[in-house]
Amino acid sequence: MKKSDKQHSSSQLARVPLKWLIAAVALIMVATTGPATADGPGPGDEPGVEPTPERAPTSEVSWLSFPGGVFAVDPLGHTVRYRACDGDTGRVADPDMIVAAGVASGEVTVEDRSYRYRVPLIGRSQGTLAVIRRHHPLTELTGEVVTSPQPPTDPVAGARLFPLSGQLARVVADASLNPSGVTVRDLSGRYGDQQIAVNGSLRPKAASVIKLWILVELLRRVDCGQASLDDGVLVTPADVVGGTGQLQFETFPQVVTLHRLAQYLIKYSDNIAANVLITYLGGFAPVNALIDSMNQRSTILARRMLDSAAAQRGEENYTSPDDVVSLLGAVWDGDILSPASRDLMIGFMREQTLNTKIPAALPPGVPVAHKTGDLPDASHDVGYYLIPGTETAVAFLTAGPMDTGDETVRRMARTVYDYLVTPTDGAYEE
Repeated sequence: MKKSDKQHSSSQLARVPLKWLIAAVALIMVATTGPATADGPGPGDEPGVEPTPERAPTSEVSWLSFPGGVFAVDPLGHTVRYRACDGDTGRVADPDMIVAAGVASGEVTVEDRSYRYRVPLIGRSQGTLAVIRRHHPLTELTGEVVTSPQPPTDPVAGARLFPLSGQLARVVADASLNPSGVTVRDLSGRYGDQQIAVNGSLRPKAASVIKLWILVELLRRVDCGQASLDDGVLVTPADVVGGTGQLQFETFPQVVTLHRLAQYLIKYSDNIAANVLITYLGGFAPVNALIDSMNQRSTILARRMLDSAAAQRGEENYTSPDDVVSLLGAVWDGDILSPASRDLMIGFMREQTLNTKIPAALPPGVPVAHKTGDLPDASHDVGYYLIPGTETAVAFLTAGPMDTGDETVRRMARTVYDYLVTPTDGAYEE
């Protein structure tokens, strides 16, 4: 669901304090390099935190969103990837890529198709892609360029969110037992769609937060007409695992619809549903292809739920606050799913039954849609604050002991909420 840019009257602008105008000028200069980030303890060599991969940072790559697919561009590695309903090229080298004036352009040929592209490297720009096949009409695709983070639509309004970084940095610094990271993105336009982060590149074990990518890949196939949520999947006794979820209490074998698997995946964080869907989708590779196509460099699906043997072999799922908000933002904006699938996913997140973190930190009745993640050495909660007029995507991730991590997540969640609803330097009254 695309949002129109929010316009502010000259009278509103006149009331903006000088410190915000100065911050806004600074923001314009760095808008394409990354989110506003406050100083805080980094991941270092803390247990439970995987070192950031030695790959290009997400701020150096862009992807073009068009109906039914994406076209990813890495101008540093000179690679591209086309992934849409009609196929996936995988990562393709383009040594002749031209990068000039903030635009990557070139042409690659894979099997019987050529892809001629012109993709600005600044988010919210318009890019173009021509798909050329012999004896077929030329297909011309246009769409919005997505970066991580997306630049703000209104730097002056975005500057109003900057003080929240300092408040969150203090919470992170106080969490001595739990290396923590948080990323926040305004989705409403109230803060100019600004994104901020404290340790946004922290890379702890993903725990059940990885289930969001499993769901998005399933819903993407539904959008492509390659699957129907009414389809059934045979679940056998061999699929039964413990941990979180409701399916483990049912009798098998039985056929379970994709809709129920998808709902339980989020609503109950069902581990059986996650593993069955991984198999249905074709293993780890399709989910990781989705991740790669959105250039989310810190995230990987490398093992099934409750697979302790794989974990002992060092096969682990990882993510970062920045990558989570990159996914949540793309879903919200309609860049990766259709409006119907977007609403279904957020609906499942609103039904979440594990509510000891974000919801527990907020006053009763505050609308949220979220997904938790828990391991003995990780505690996360991510999702959307759905406060009307102040919709916000958040990702609170921690490593270290789960109990103290839970409390750190709650403190971060409340800090964001208080800032959003306080009509001072935070939210403002119209």
